[in-house]
Amino acid sequence: MDKIVSPSLLALDFREMKMQIKRAETVAKWFHYDVMDGVFVDNISFGPDLLGQISALTENVMDVHLMIVRPEKYFEAFKKNGADMITIHVECFEEAEMGIAAIEKLHEMGLKAGISLRPSTPIDLSIPYLKYVDLVLVMSVEPGFGGQAFIPSMLDRIKEFDALRKLNHYGYKISVDGGINHDTGVKCREAGADVLVAGSYIFKSEDIEKAVLSLQ
Repeated sequence: MDKIVSPSLLALDFREMKMQIKRAETVAKWFHYDVMDGVFVDNISFGPDLLGQISALTENVMDVHLMIVRPEKYFEAFKKNGADMITIHVECFEEAEMGIAAIEKLHEMGLKAGISLRPSTPIDLSIPYLKYVDLVLVMSVEPGFGGQAFIPSMLDRIKEFDALRKLNHYGYKISVDGGINHDTGVKCREAGADVLVAGSYIFKSEDIEKAVLSLQ
């Protein structure tokens, strides 16, 4: 199993953005970039232009999570600004075929592709996608805001995705985002997670490097 840490840029102190990114990238090889439109979730965050500015500061993998309606409309803009992987929500598509077409479009563009779903969304909705994707992002909080508490029942969801991966010989990584700290991170790793996304735990720490290493 991989042990990747993807610091969530939603928690950056933008007054110290360059310094925090440089410190985090010494021990983490990914960054997680949340995009929210105020429609799919009740918050608004970053767009492609800021991604471009951040990408210019680092060689890390840029792991972009689109919590927006009509995500396919913005694939090109995020690729142009440094996205390496784009994760979309299965709830955005009326039919799985539409979502799979979006996944295939990402692959045609040379990007890795992932799916995510809200904690309240049945896991069955993700099943048609699993053989096509590079990443499954388990949301362990309701998406939209940082700093929330981890939902313990999502450990079972991680185990389910891990079991499906092993049973069907799928190649996706399992990522977990929401309420991640050392204690919840250990539990997620034990359940089968490859990637831990953490924002507040890392960027609000006095020792960014130590916080990242504690999740590996």
